Amino acid sequence: MASCGNNFTLRCPSGAPCFASTCRPQNPRAPLHDINLILSSSSSSNLKLISYSSARRRSFVTVRADMATEEKSISQDRMLVFVPPHPLIKHWVSVLRNEQTPSPVFRNAMAELGRLLMYEASRDWLPTVNGEIQSPMGVASVEFIDPREPVAVVPILRAGLALAEHASAILPATKTYHLGISRDEETLQPSIYLNKLPDKFPEGSRVFVVDPMLATGGTIVAALNLLKERGIDNNQIKVISAVAAPPALQKLSENFPGLHVYTGIIDPTVNDKGFIIPGLGDAGDRSFGT
Repeated sequence: MASCGNNFTLRCPSGAPCFASTCRPQNPRAPLHDINLILSSSSSSNLKLISYSSARRRSFVTVRADMATEEKSISQDRMLVFVPPHPLIKHWVSVLRNEQTPSPVFRNAMAELGRLLMYEASRDWLPTVNGEIQSPMGVASVEFIDPREPVAVVPILRAGLALAEHASAILPATKTYHLGISRDEETLQPSIYLNKLPDKFPEGSRVFVVDPMLATGGTIVAALNLLKERGIDNNQIKVISAVAAPPALQKLSENFPGLHVYTGIIDPTVNDKGFIIPGLGDAGDRSFGT
């Protein structure tokens, strides 16, 4: 058994993956909250769900396969966290962790990680159009991404710029809306200094919110609240992050049911300065060298 800092207890059945085995409880008497982790494979039919159930009693980890249809009903009222077990994702996270990685390589690693996570997050999510075209050898049935419904990409400055760098390369149709949010080093409270979001998003919009570090959760919660004020529902949003920690995931789970989070890795804790441990340091400073 392993106790995690976001106030839930994990009991891992034999053979099941267990996260955060080195975590320590901060407040074991606090109520537990729903967080689900999805370990996605290359095939959506082989998704595995790890459910952290909501209860005041001891919760346990359940692992289920064949999630292609079941996932949709589960995700209606629970936040889902996807940790794709792709070796390239693990590779780029490892490059980011290394304190010896120079700034240009760090930024490139962040961009490559973002490309892979957005690829995974866009599976079965993008609007498509069907038709027929003439190939050099004959008529072929085809399916394209519908360019009339661009995905809104919202990088949270400044580190989000690096993670979102390849969004327009992997997605055929995008619109980018920059959002600048800084965090007070003493209070850890977010402050919005740049907001390029529209007053209202078109109905049915799909939104990627790109924030490399989900630590205390203040920044990402502030960003998602701005989106909700502009007509975006939780199930229209997918959060892309390099590293996530339990405090942020718990806040998101409490406030945004139906939200999907895609992250490269989940680390066990956050220190008193609001940095993820072991994390990868200040993602903005390391991306831009300043």
